This record gives sequence, structure tokens and C-alpha cells, in this order.
Amino acid sequence: MDLPGKLQQTPSSPGIYIMKGAKEKIVYVGKAKNLRNRLRSYFQKSASLDERKARMVEEVRDFEYVVTKNELEALVLEANFIKRVKPKYNIILRDDKNYPYLKLTVNEEWPRLEVVRRLEKDGALYFGPYVPAGSMWEMLKFIRRNFPSRICRYNLDKPFRPCVQYQMNRCPAPCAESLRSQADKEKYLETVNEVKAFIQGEKKELLESLHSRMQRLSDELQYEEAALVRDRLRALEKAWESQRVIAPGLGDMDVLGLYREGGEASVFILFIRSSMVIGQKDFFLKDLGDMDTTELMAGFIGQFYSKEMLLPPKIIITVDARLTTQSNWLSQRRGGTVRFVHGRGEIENKVLRMAEENAFYSFNKHKDTRVDATLLKIKDLLNLEKSPRKIGAVDISNISGSEAVGAFVLYEDGKFMKDGYRLFKIKTVEGIDDFAMIGEVVGRHLKHISEDEDKLPELILIDGGKGQLMAALNAMKPFDLPVALAAIAKAKDNEPGRDSGIRRDVDRIYLPGKRVPVYLEPFLDTSHLLQKIRDEVHRFAISYHKKLRSKRTLESPLEKVSGIGKTRRLLLLKHFGSLDGIRKASVEEIGSLKGMNRKVAAAVKQSLQTHA
Repeated sequence: MDLPGKLQQTPSSPGIYIMKGAKEKIVYVGKAKNLRNRLRSYFQKSASLDERKARMVEEVRDFEYVVTKNELEALVLEANFIKRVKPKYNIILRDDKNYPYLKLTVNEEWPRLEVVRRLEKDGALYFGPYVPAGSMWEMLKFIRRNFPSRICRYNLDKPFRPCVQYQMNRCPAPCAESLRSQADKEKYLETVNEVKAFIQGEKKELLESLHSRMQRLSDELQYEEAALVRDRLRALEKAWESQRVIAPGLGDMDVLGLYREGGEASVFILFIRSSMVIGQKDFFLKDLGDMDTTELMAGFIGQFYSKEMLLPPKIIITVDARLTTQSNWLSQRRGGTVRFVHGRGEIENKVLRMAEENAFYSFNKHKDTRVDATLLKIKDLLNLEKSPRKIGAVDISNISGSEAVGAFVLYEDGKFMKDGYRLFKIKTVEGIDDFAMIGEVVGRHLKHISEDEDKLPELILIDGGKGQLMAALNAMKPFDLPVALAAIAKAKDNEPGRDSGIRRDVDRIYLPGKRVPVYLEPFLDTSHLLQKIRDEVHRFAISYHKKLRSKRTLESPLEKVSGIGKTRRLLLLKHFGSLDGIRKASVEEIGSLKGMNRKVAAAVKQSLQTHA
């Protein structure tokens, strides 16, 4: 590739550039205010590159670019591209799920509180994110116990009979015609405002409001209702004792702490809302080389905040950098200013130090030698060439060959990596042939990842015995990959060994070329880890199989009739009342309906007779 010539043709415009290595594999994506100058800075002989970028440039065989209107647009495009492609030399976050939020539907006549993972511009109030979600569920449980309001999603346009929640005094039942007076509605909305105040930590205002209501009810001789408000006050005071308030007046902010050691780092995020810590999240970053800390933080921010999030007006970071483009990008998404601050004043410095300390503890947790020691033992136990830091597992699930599926899970650095999970519908095997199914799954997955060394596990566990192992080995031969294979067979109670002394009362590992298996003795850390990985892939496969079986059970026979779409299906069911009603009808009756004809009617009759 004539890189110098291509550089001459590169425009001096803002945009993103895409570095490609061998076989067109994307190794890095970056943004630039001036594409030509930025790309030249990589390939000039006098270029001063850090070790990591120098290694990257050695791999580059070609590059592409996409011109954008401005640097802000380039930032958004870069973040989306990195998230989709996951290039080798970019910062990659293994976190593709949206976080949970509490949604208070004040846009509805009778608002309710629910948990959502999508933010919409619908006029509702959103609170969060809550990470991990345990504290959120506890809060929701407390609210539903102490602030009676509806939890159902039913349309309340037409009244209907109250459910058991009303009998339990957990809901004032706005669904009932007799409980929809103006006074009922005012009382309901008063409770909704109290829920909002509780979530936002408005202690003083809420307590004063409840005290006033209790006094008013008492003056009106409504002692039972006054007692309920009193009990709610006591519960609130107890609940707030356990809430972690950093400092009054701190407001809403995210705090990003960083700890770095060599080419690895940990970023720890505190989510602070209304001066309270409502969540936290940590990330372990590898293969950073000597990347500049400001570049690291900018790359992390671009990836982390590219997902749908409720953004705070302030983000405290561990480096003194302006990050103007990132600030403009997030401000645009929030619909209000988002500032990056390097800790100003005693309180902000205090929370930044807290986040940095947690980043240090998180780093050491990820570097815990106990996991490494277990993997070293597995290396010795299975006689592997290297310690299997990344372990994949494969299993299949079917009943007599029907709804056959396969699954792959990935275990890396002490935890299961959900973005490495894969599901497969068996396509090439008919009938009962577990060995062939294992071979298909292994072959399809290896074909998908074979050209990306970063995705290759050091070890793949097959759930099964010798037959499954041989099927996997045959499927793997065309790829010639540096991946070890092993099959893990479950213990079988009260079954004596049929071939020379093989024990079947414990789980066993079968290895290529070895007649006698390796026994997994109970209570050892190595046994527990391998069994844990096997059980996870088994769970993943069987849950997918059950989902497909359930879907097939719920399918209507009409869905399989050529020429019968949703409109015709609804027409038939509405006119004849049920599938039995359609079965009893004649071809002429079916064909006489508007939108039908005799040919389609005959096909319907034949299909329903087949599935009778």
C-alpha cells in the first residue's frame, strides 16, 4: 500500500481515521481536528510515538478515514465505531448493558414508579443510575410498603375491580370508579410528591410535610390515618439513617477515580445524586502501555458515556484536563451544561480521593493472585503449555434432536464475560447426534473468531466425554489455532468403571491423546472453577433451548399457512371465535370472508386438520 501517496490525498478536515492491519483487520480508531496532520504524525520518521503507538504503527498496512462536519461529530462517530468494532489498540469497556433507573410516570394521570433501562423523552421523571441494583430494589420495596401507589401498567380509562394490592393497603385503587374522586386524586398526587422527595433525599421538606399532614388528620379526628402517617415518619427516619450522604449541597455528579500501575489501570466511578452515593462501578483496563493519562481518561469517557445515560451537570476527573470536545458532546446530549472538573475545594477533593482509593482497591482485587494461582494449577493439572487466563466452554441442548441449540461462554480474569457469550441454532444436523452438534458449534464459533487473536481462549472446555472431544477436535483441525481442548464429563453415581479402572464417581476431564482421564477431586479450587464454567455454559444452553420450545408451543398453526399474515389471522379468529371454530367451518365459509379466497381457505383447512 502506498501510504505516503495516500497521506497526500487525505483532506485537512475533521473526522475519524481507521487503522488497518493484516487481512483488513481494524486495529485502531481515532478522531482528529485535522486528519492529514494527525495521520502524518504517525508515519513521519521523526515522529515521537509512545511504545504502544509505535507497536501499532508497525502493524498498520492501510488506513481509511471518514470526514465529519466538526470535531464533536467526530467524537460521537469514534465512540460508536470503537464500541462496534472493538479495535485492539483502543480502550475497550466490556460493559454493553444499560443501567437500571427508577421512572416516576408523572406524565400519567395516576403516576406509578417502575424500573427501566431505557430513558425516553416522555415527560416522566428518571432517577439513577443504580449500579449495582441491590440498593435500588431495597428502596423500591420500601417505597411500595410505605407510600401506597399503583404498580400495575393497566389502562385506567375504564374502571375495573381492585386487585389484592388494595386489600393489603399497598394501593389506593384508582382503578375503581368509587375511588376516583377529586379528593382521592389530590391525596394520591400528594403521595407521589412524597415518593419524589424521598428518592431525591429531600429530608427536611418531606418530614415537615408529613408532620403537617399527621397533625391535620389528628385535628380532624382521623386517628387511623394519622397513625399510618406516623408509622411512615418513623420508617423514613430509620431508612435515612443508613443512606450514605457525602456532604449536604454536593448535588449531582459522577466522580472518576483512577489507579494505574504499568500497562494496567482501574477506573472507579461514584454516582452521586442529591449528595448521596446511589451507585458505583469499576473497570479494569489492560494493555495500555505507556499511554498518556489524559488520553486514557478521554478514551474512557468516550466509551463509557456513549451508552444511554442520565447525565449529571458535573463530572470530577483525576486529571487536570479541559476535555472541551467531550464536555460539548455530553452537554448536547444532556440538554444542559456538563463540566469536567479536577476537584475544586475541600468537598470535591474529598470525593475524588475516595474514588481514587476505591480504584486502588479495585485494581488489587482484579490482580488477586488467588485466581492466577488456580489457573496455574489448572495448567499443571491438564498439562497445558500456558496458564489459561481465558477459558471458553461449549455445550448443546435438545430433546430427541428437536429445537437443538448450542452455546459458548467465556471466563476471563476471574469472571464471566457476557459480551463473549454466543448462542447457536443447530443448522446442519438432523435427528439425535450430540457429537455432530458439538462439532458444528465449535466449528462455527472458531470460524467467527479465528482471525482475531485477542478473542481466542487458551482453553475450550466441552461439556461431555470422549465422543464430544473427538468431534470438537475434528471441527478445530481446519483452523490450526493455538487453543487447547478438553472435555469435562459429569460423575455418575453407582456406575462401576467399564474400562480399566476408570472412576465414574467424580467429574473427569478427557484430553486429546490421553486414554485415562484426569479426575477432578471434590473440594479443590481447580475442580470448583472448571465445574463452575461447565455449569454456566450448560445453564446458558438449556435456557435458550427452553425459550425456543416455549415459543414453538405458543405458535398458532395459522402462522405456518402460506398467504396467512397477521391481518388474515385476526380476521379468521374474530369471525369464527377460535381455532376449533375455523376447523368446523367449510372451505366455502372461510373463502367467503372479505380478503380471503378459496385457495387460501383450502390451505387453512388442510393445515388445521394436520395440527388437530
